[in-house]
Amino acid sequence: MESLSVFDIIKVGIGPSSSHTMGPWRAANLFLSFLKDQGQLANVVEIKTSLYGSLAKTGKGHGTDIAVMMGLSNENYNTIDTDTINDKVKTIKESGQIFIADNQAISFNYEKHILFKLSKSLDYHPNGMEFVAFLNDGTILSNQYFSIGGGFVVTRDGEPVIKKRITTKYPCHNAKAILDNCNKLNLNISELILLNETAWRTEDETKKHALYIWDEIKNCIYRGVYKSGILPGGLNVRRRAYDMNKHLLHGQKFNHVDEWIKTVKQGPNDFSTVNKWVNIFALAVNEENASFGRIITAPTNGASGVIPAVLMYAYCFVPYFGEEEIVKFLITAGEIGTLYKKEATISAAMGGCQAEIGVSSSMAAAGLTEALGGLKEQVLQAAEIAMEHHLGMTCDPIGGLVQIPCIERNCMGAVKAITASNIALESDSSAARLNLDNVINTMWETALDMNTKYKETSEGGLANIPVNISEC
Repeated sequence: MESLSVFDIIKVGIGPSSSHTMGPWRAANLFLSFLKDQGQLANVVEIKTSLYGSLAKTGKGHGTDIAVMMGLSNENYNTIDTDTINDKVKTIKESGQIFIADNQAISFNYEKHILFKLSKSLDYHPNGMEFVAFLNDGTILSNQYFSIGGGFVVTRDGEPVIKKRITTKYPCHNAKAILDNCNKLNLNISELILLNETAWRTEDETKKHALYIWDEIKNCIYRGVYKSGILPGGLNVRRRAYDMNKHLLHGQKFNHVDEWIKTVKQGPNDFSTVNKWVNIFALAVNEENASFGRIITAPTNGASGVIPAVLMYAYCFVPYFGEEEIVKFLITAGEIGTLYKKEATISAAMGGCQAEIGVSSSMAAAGLTEALGGLKEQVLQAAEIAMEHHLGMTCDPIGGLVQIPCIERNCMGAVKAITASNIALESDSSAARLNLDNVINTMWETALDMNTKYKETSEGGLANIPVNISEC
């Protein structure tokens, strides 16, 4: 089995959805690359995009149409100034053209060139899409892509579109393999991960990249707590991190994120206050996510607030929690995420919200336990406990927007992760009756049994509650 880097799971992304925004955006980029490789990009006069299954049913709420336009404009979601996206989309619609290369514009009509196939799904995966290019000599070229969660894109045969298979020296495709390799080499979990990550980069580079991710997390939270107003999409959801942060810090403003963090650290640390801060951290990230902001996909965008909230909680309120602990947290969390990616799913369209919030909570619980010095058995137990109490969670976003109940669910996932870690750290793991592999298998069985209407289609659960949406 192909190995996955922890940074395949935890990475810089853009909101509001890894499967419905980042995946289609990347697929559009890849289709342009396909046309270029065929030597036909310069001959394209028109491109039609058809969205199927969950991408069609909740695509507008998740910004899939916007992602396709940006991807076909050859924009990169890792580098684009997110504040310019709305203006770029407006220009495309008003001009009736889209630049697929620096000096090559083709005609574009939103209604004609992005098609939402509401009544049809492609048979490989619910998040399917097809790009069709029409050339100036009448030739037609097409490709189908599938967004399988976390920003990952594959072709119909299940192969990654960029083929670079890597197998680590000590493969860890399930929890038992992690435990066996740790025992064999007399390593803790984060040490084993650092060793395996050398298949992609040096140990120092892995640590450096983890700290880069941490900087992105800090800045994302900071942006979120100092933005107020209404989230886009028509549900008229008010940003709450701003008001809660303002209340707890008595309206103080800061010139830099580190000044803000220092003040949070020096404030009250009673249970109620700390719990409020955990909620603020999660809200801040997911409100940024809902606004097409730059966030950390971990393992998805809908669940992007859990790991940042738990990590920021530890940094602010756990004594002696520094860069070494941050690295341990992130790489351990990422490794747990790879197990779900390989053995189950991180796509809500396949498994419901247990595949997003459940997985992120499990990842965060393991990361926190490792960073706090837990035994390897306790780390895996913490991951198991967190997922155990998310099994069966539906994905039922109102209006197809990653807002209700998605934003608050990140708060709950963060608190559950901290609780799971606390339980595991105070437990004799040898007495546990369940293990992480059991729970991952159960999660996948639950996903397969779950009714489709609870899998990111906005056709069941809370999404059925009548809510007035002014625009979408």
